[in-house]
Amino acid sequence: MTYDRLVCANCASPVAEGRCHVCRASRERLQQENPFAGLSPMTLIALLAILITALALLAHQTTA
Repeated sequence: MTYDRLVCANCASPVAEGRCHVCRASRERLQQENPFAGLSPMTLIALLAILITALALLAHQTTA
């Protein structure tokens, strides 16, 4: 899960902004657990599409 969509229960602001100590602690914990947590879902989809395209090109070149 990306933390840009999470809302803090302590201050009711987005966790990504880090307005209070609870937000900052949660953001830090999420970043340590998952290095891709800061990426938006669209960025992850784009990276996955690039990876699939690269693998398809590689497979095509090895068969030719």
